[in-house]
This record gives sequence, C-alpha cells and structure tokens, in this order.
Amino acid sequence: MGAITDRAPGGLVPAAWLVTAGAHAGVVSTRALFVALVVMAVLLAAFFLASLGEMTGILRVWQYVIVAGLAVTLAGVAGFALGGNSPLLAVSLYGWMLLPALAYVPTGTAHARAALRNVYLGAGTLSLFGAGLYALGHLAGVSPTVTMVGGLALVGAGQTAGILTAVRQNTGQ
Repeated sequence: MGAITDRAPGGLVPAAWLVTAGAHAGVVSTRALFVALVVMAVLLAAFFLASLGEMTGILRVWQYVIVAGLAVTLAGVAGFALGGNSPLLAVSLYGWMLLPALAYVPTGTAHARAALRNVYLGAGTLSLFGAGLYALGHLAGVSPTVTMVGGLALVGAGQTAGILTAVRQNTGQ
C-alpha cells in the first residue's frame, strides 16, 4: 500500500481516542466529535477502497475491521443526527473498543516473533480491559467520568501500541 495508508493510521488511531476521551472530560464539544466521526467515516471508506486487493493474509481480518468500523462509525453519525442521546452512540463507541481488540488476537497469534505477538495480544487485552472499565463507569456510578476516561485511556494505549507496531512492520522499520 502507499505511504499514506501505511503510516496515517499511526496518527489517526491515537488522535481518535484523544478526541473521544476529551469529549468525555468535557474539553471537546459534541459538535467537534460529530465532525470527527464524519471525517472518520470518509477516511475509512477511502482506506477500504485504496486497500482493496492489497490486504491479504492476516491483514484480511483488518479489512473486516475497517468495513465493520465504517458501519459502527456511521451508527455514531446517525446517533448524533437523532439528537445525541441515541443508543447508536454506544454502538459506535463500544464497536470501536471491541472490533480492534478482537482483531489483535489473530494478529498476535499469527506472529512467530514473541515481541510482535506480545504487543498485539497486549493491545487486545488493554482494549478489552479498557472497555470493561468504561462499562463499569456506567454501572457503578462511582466517579463515572474518571472511570470512563480511564477506560478510554487503556483502550487508546492498547490500540496505539498495536497500530504503531503495525506501522513499523508495514514500513520496514
């Protein structure tokens, strides 16, 4: 794939989680989050089209993540369009917490090198724990913002570690 499709996710993934955490902390507006989701949908569609026929082997799993991710991103866009209190927003958020987390399992197990395997499996584990902590923020009622932002931080850290490792692999670094 091209330099942009190889490298851009390394910046876009952490940026998406920072914006999401910022929205939960009250420093990013809902309007900005809506715009970010629209931009994300366009970028996902473009990335999917640019990568057709190029994502083979274990990368095929990630092509499925892109397609499913586009669907959950559009669910988030629709959630905002319906007034911002729609359950579609939760579908979008949990979708993005869980889709990559689950895809890191086959990605990790596909690697013979322990270092790569451990990074990918660790990325999936952090994402799953982060999703659980985020959900706990809804259920426990004890400082839900701190718990939810903490969960998002774990998800963001895991997915950032995974994507930066993938970028290094794709660019031969």
